[in-house]
Amino acid sequence: MSKPVATFLYAFTLLFFGAFFIWPIWQVLQGGFYDANGFTLTYVLEVFRNPIYLEGLRNAFGVAVFSTLGSLLIALPMAFIADRYEFPLKKFFMGAALLPIMLPPFVGAIGVKQIFGQFGAFNALLQNVGLLADGQVIDWIGRGQFWGVVFVSAFSLYPILYLNAVASLASIDPAMEEAAENLGCRGWKRFFKITLPLMRPGLFAGCTIVFIWSFTELGVPLIFDYSRLASVQIFYGIKDIGGNPFPYALVSVMLGFSVLFYAFGKGFFGRNTFSMMAKASHAAEAKRPGLVGKLLCTGFFTLITAIALLPHLGVILISIAGDWYNSVLPETYTLRNFELALGHNLTVHSIQNSLFYAAMATLLNVIIGIGIAYVVVRTRLPGRHILDTLAMLPLAVPGLVMAFGYLAMSQEGKFFDFINAVDNPVYLLIIAYSVRKLPFVVRAAVAGLQTTSETYEEAAQNLGAPPVKTAFRITIPLILANLLAGALLAFSQSMLEVSDSLILAQKSNFYPITKAIYELMQFLGDGRYIASALGVWAMAFLAVTILAASGLLGKKLGAIFRV
Repeated sequence: MSKPVATFLYAFTLLFFGAFFIWPIWQVLQGGFYDANGFTLTYVLEVFRNPIYLEGLRNAFGVAVFSTLGSLLIALPMAFIADRYEFPLKKFFMGAALLPIMLPPFVGAIGVKQIFGQFGAFNALLQNVGLLADGQVIDWIGRGQFWGVVFVSAFSLYPILYLNAVASLASIDPAMEEAAENLGCRGWKRFFKITLPLMRPGLFAGCTIVFIWSFTELGVPLIFDYSRLASVQIFYGIKDIGGNPFPYALVSVMLGFSVLFYAFGKGFFGRNTFSMMAKASHAAEAKRPGLVGKLLCTGFFTLITAIALLPHLGVILISIAGDWYNSVLPETYTLRNFELALGHNLTVHSIQNSLFYAAMATLLNVIIGIGIAYVVVRTRLPGRHILDTLAMLPLAVPGLVMAFGYLAMSQEGKFFDFINAVDNPVYLLIIAYSVRKLPFVVRAAVAGLQTTSETYEEAAQNLGAPPVKTAFRITIPLILANLLAGALLAFSQSMLEVSDSLILAQKSNFYPITKAIYELMQFLGDGRYIASALGVWAMAFLAVTILAASGLLGKKLGAIFRV
């Protein structure tokens, strides 16, 4: 590709990020730090003086900390066992470990609410075994809304950490651990002194995403009616976005904390001081433990998988239930809910909308992603690595902040008011999905170009092929598997995006799937059954795309979730 074309791609991408990444964030900061007289700290300081806002921030921080710790305690031993040991059904469990990420956490919360609600399956079980009297119930969700959000977040997001941990272990040179063992450093000491430090950059990448996503989680607390979280307070404050500066201030504070947490972790834990060992000189051979060891490995994966898939099982059972009230299992079963889910006016439009939004966003991602990857890998343009960093930053910036920023910048009187989200949010939803999921395509394309020799492109150009023709006939076919994997992830994640969908889609004829599921949950009668059936359709779709991407990228899939 010629230098003028590369320069154009560079400039276009910077313009795109300036308009749809930097500008929305600036609109949030402007609303939180400026009044009619100019710069002010009044609104932000009031956030810390207001006990309601302060409690929301404390709870959000607590959810993020415990969700990240929970995810780490789940993912790290799973990744280590999967990488180092052979045991029965290993391939099955390694695939099953990715399944919790195939459903948005807030849809899984529907299943948890059904199981642990006042008249749910768990209380019915306790009544059947005599631990609760007939008619006596315990409001598990009401008593433990905070821990319910933590539980759902940890068991939904741990696959991100698992993928990063597996990728980090695969890149460790076994010679390092062998040398330590020869010097007497064995067992747990070797793990904490050698293996864990070598995994640190990858673990930081995963922990950063899990922390920020759970810090700004919106869907799960909404399903649990847990309003004492900053994200929910922001959601309820959207109706006053035109004249109330405090939602802006609260979003600004959440953005500031997210950046602070990221910078702190990057400075203390994310620095790769072992870059000389980034690629293993030979592959480590998995050990074959004895019978007890095999049983322990299989049992551990079985336990984690069963707990992680419990919310999904709850959603599936609700979707086929004719009636499920105060009983361990549904009293009757039916497939009518799936028919209703595909025939209800709200769901039909939402499926069509999500397919269109996700397809357009993915197409835009592929075009921009290829351009960014080419500029970063194949050119020597000054500042090209800034482009790479910008492309990955949407993973580190809360989706809630971006969605609020898009809503703010399209208000009447603003520069982008011609794409007002209230009247017609289609363009903003496509752009929002594209910006939020662009890192998947960029990282996949970069990985493809880095493993593809330039000599094929040079040979084509030496034979007279123009740069653009070379790109379409040589470069893109060579990295097609990577592009497909990144595009599949971007498309599937766009189909089930939560924050942008709940905030930007405010009219029913523009609802995507996730907003339709949320609205259906508010309906009396068949609402939760239809919502669960729609969630199962979405779950099946996302499962296929995640497994397809995993098959194309293998252990490299973890690199998609790195910032």
